[in-house]
Amino acid sequence: MHRPAFLVLASALFAAVDTTSGFSAVQTPAQHRSGASSLHASKSSTPQQQPRRKVLRNIRRTVVGAATLAAFRQGPKVAVADDSAPTKGRIVEMKVSNLDGVAGKTGVVKIQLRPEWAPTGVKRFETLTMEGFYNNCRMFRVLPGFVAQFGINGKPEVQSEWRSKSIPDDAVKVSNTRGTVVFATAGPNSRTTQIFFNTREEGNTFLDKQGFAPFGQVIEGMDIVDKFYSGYGEGAPAGKGPNQALLQARGDSYLSAFPKLTYIKEAKIV
Repeated sequence: MHRPAFLVLASALFAAVDTTSGFSAVQTPAQHRSGASSLHASKSSTPQQQPRRKVLRNIRRTVVGAATLAAFRQGPKVAVADDSAPTKGRIVEMKVSNLDGVAGKTGVVKIQLRPEWAPTGVKRFETLTMEGFYNNCRMFRVLPGFVAQFGINGKPEVQSEWRSKSIPDDAVKVSNTRGTVVFATAGPNSRTTQIFFNTREEGNTFLDKQGFAPFGQVIEGMDIVDKFYSGYGEGAPAGKGPNQALLQARGDSYLSAFPKLTYIKEAKIV
């Protein structure tokens, strides 16, 4: 079964060296951002603790191996997105409504596509845009200072058609800086329709090593992105926001319980 694309953030591993214990602490993205760690090993142990240390050594090998694999998959060090660099990519204009959760409050966001960064992602985004897929799509997951996510069509039959049409991954060529636009994923080579804006001021550079490849960047209207309604918080069951599985199954009828969500009135290539 295809898992909902929650950016797969909770399942990724981050190895941060704990200088107190000399061991690696495995962090979730939330903990990575807050500085908290989920596992620590003490510097010394009693005989009764030796089995635990053996287990921790095995975990360390696994974490180091995963980190090495991630570095190998990432390839060369990524560059910082440069909105002044020349490109042959087109521009997508999004007219959005319900800014700040206020009905009728509208704005425009323009995205410069960058096929030199992620050609496969750009091609899919252009196809979906030209087919009107994103029209009336809600910004269903808006976490201030992190991401704003959209890309589940309000018609279940339309969404179902695209869920099986995944595309292969692009290499990560530029970092997940603020304003970059990226496909969400449910694992390797699983990108379909869901997109997120990176909104953190310092960027979400820790996503680079996880294979999240920006394919465009906001060139106008980042202040509008910051006004996407965020009052519902994280999606259910972790928060009070829309549950992705229910949204995909029931579509707009399910979203009637979330009337303040910002949505895309129209997305088009200009």
